[in-house]
Amino acid sequence: MSAPKVSARESRATPGKNAPSRESNGTSASSTKSKEFSIAEYLNLSTEQQETYLKLLILTVSCIMAFSTRLFSVLRYESVIHEFDPYFNYRTTKYLAEEGYYKFHNWFDDRAWYPLGRIIGGTIYPGLMVTASVLHYVLNTLHLSIDVRNVCVFFAPIFSSFTVIVTYLLTKELKDSAAGLVAAALISIVPGYISRSVAGSYDNEGIAIFCMLLTYYLWIKSVKTGSIYWSTACALAYFYMVSSWGGYVFLINLIPLHVLALVCTGRFSHKIYVAYSTVYVIGTMLSMQIPFVGFQPVQTSEHMAAFGVFGICQLYAFVEYLKSKMSSENFGILIKSVAAVVGGAVGVAALILSITGKIAPWTGRFYSLLDPSYAKNNIPIIASVSEHQPTAWSSFYFDLQLLVFMFPVGMYYCFKKLTDANIFIIMYGVTSIYFAGVMVRLMLVLAPVMCVLSGIGISAILCIYARNAEPETAAEKKNRRAETHYWMKSEVGTAMCCLMTIFLASYAWHCVWVTSEAYSSPSIVLSARGGGGDRIIFDDFREAYYWLRMNTAEDAKVMSWWDYGYQITAMANRTILVDNNTWNNTHISQVGQAMSRPEDRAYKIMQELDVDYVLVIFGGLTGYSSDDINKFLWMVRIGGSTDRGADIKENDYYTSSGEFRVDREGSPVLLNCLMYKLCYYRFGDVYTEGGKPAGYDRVRNVEIGNKDFELDRLEEAFTSEHWLVRIYKVKKLPNRGV
Repeated sequence: MSAPKVSARESRATPGKNAPSRESNGTSASSTKSKEFSIAEYLNLSTEQQETYLKLLILTVSCIMAFSTRLFSVLRYESVIHEFDPYFNYRTTKYLAEEGYYKFHNWFDDRAWYPLGRIIGGTIYPGLMVTASVLHYVLNTLHLSIDVRNVCVFFAPIFSSFTVIVTYLLTKELKDSAAGLVAAALISIVPGYISRSVAGSYDNEGIAIFCMLLTYYLWIKSVKTGSIYWSTACALAYFYMVSSWGGYVFLINLIPLHVLALVCTGRFSHKIYVAYSTVYVIGTMLSMQIPFVGFQPVQTSEHMAAFGVFGICQLYAFVEYLKSKMSSENFGILIKSVAAVVGGAVGVAALILSITGKIAPWTGRFYSLLDPSYAKNNIPIIASVSEHQPTAWSSFYFDLQLLVFMFPVGMYYCFKKLTDANIFIIMYGVTSIYFAGVMVRLMLVLAPVMCVLSGIGISAILCIYARNAEPETAAEKKNRRAETHYWMKSEVGTAMCCLMTIFLASYAWHCVWVTSEAYSSPSIVLSARGGGGDRIIFDDFREAYYWLRMNTAEDAKVMSWWDYGYQITAMANRTILVDNNTWNNTHISQVGQAMSRPEDRAYKIMQELDVDYVLVIFGGLTGYSSDDINKFLWMVRIGGSTDRGADIKENDYYTSSGEFRVDREGSPVLLNCLMYKLCYYRFGDVYTEGGKPAGYDRVRNVEIGNKDFELDRLEEAFTSEHWLVRIYKVKKLPNRGV
């Protein structure tokens, strides 16, 4: 490392009174500077290179954080699949990896929905399974031997790291790289996204958020450049999104809404025309290649907004062309005539197509987004899912924390500099807030835009006040304008930077705590703290499924509520009547009717369905609140929602005062139904807590009302260690005498 150059004036200067001499200090000022160590100088990096490496470092750390914060469940328990739907995804991915795509696409699953079965290839979004199986194939090709299950377990954390990178690119296009880095750091640990992407949560949402943000990033690039290249890339990303999650409907409505807003505000241009036309045409054709989607993009009401905006774009471009070729007088006459004729023709055509069924009406799930009370009043299956309930105000803070307050700040800066791209992110933010309020599950869609807009807001605040916190030189004080000066400028800037640092540290602590405590406990393995603080593991689910697998016939049919269908099929490898796909309301209603009726009437339904075993979940002994007794009213509602179950009335299961009780004051209809008996069989002889009578239910906090009963047509086959899972065998009818 060469010494810094010394000017001629400095070299000729004679040490004076205040100048350090070689004799007194042993070195000159110039030689002292030469000994100062600088990494940038040592590596010979320019300012631009330093910034690039710093960005890479921040992004790398954010990606590592995104991956590592999602591993609590693996560290505390083991590498295990969570929840219910992920077990179906794991089972199909394993089949795809072992049998190949052709067999997977044509797979008829006779283990599900007995006796109906299910065609797997035409009833799923295959993007998740295909991506995971390709990843498994690549790793094993590179001689990194890994089981399919472990690929599925770590799949969501891996793609969350990719989401961090895409968030940076998207925010950079909207504002700058500084805002992009902040947004990337925020999304890496935001609980609203982590809730669906922890290790073991192998569900469609784990890949869908990456696909969605990638599509949005490429859409912004398309809008800015008007390039067919970027527009085609956006269409391909949209195709990937369609193949991965049914939430693509939100995306294909948001982009047309953005284009329509640009048309209405006079911002429509040739770039927008090229971008949207390319994305819509290529994206629609590609999306129709997914068997489960098929012709929906051109037949269903959910997709008509995109088609309508595409038509508006063509008309707008054609009108602008005519306007440039005609006089204003003739143009006005032509437009009035054409508008009346075309508008009438389109209206009549839409009406005819709707009446004839060529354009399908909105689905129940779509109606439930527009009207939160629709599902509760009309479709009890949708309303019974906890993820479909309206979001509580506390959930916004729980899942977003600091972002709730910084989101409006980011909106302000987007409005302050209104561009085509900023209009898009504003519309994304507003619409996602509404949908997240309607349905808890859609908090997942809100979290990314919260991070993007909060990143823009936090970055802007830090840039402003960090600049103010820097001490001014004499020349800057002399040249600054009078209006830029305010009292204690540097001190206020320093205080604001410190305050934002505290807020961000609090956000990081909150996110890690929420992830660790709330979102890292697999439903298949439960844990609790004993009286002495020791940890107790409840592994009853896997214990019961293993018993089914090893102790029942290969073709045994198991009846349970639909929540557990995927797990039974994947882990016990037994045929089930209903599962989490919930595509056949009538079949699920039959199961609800069997659970809601007395044993003798339920037995007739079980005989019709060839049921061999009945599985119920019971938490009265351990205090597990998500058991079948707490879900029972949904079985009653769904069971009574069809004509065959018209005699099942929800009010019959309440007391005269309108309460749902399982003690002696409970309704006789409830105390004698099949579900009650299967859960509480022999429970009346069990002591659960000191000082409480036998048969004390620790979930409902009451002594059960019906203890002394026997089962006539079923017999207990298996009860897990903590009584969480109970399995009963259906007795066969006795042979008739000759």
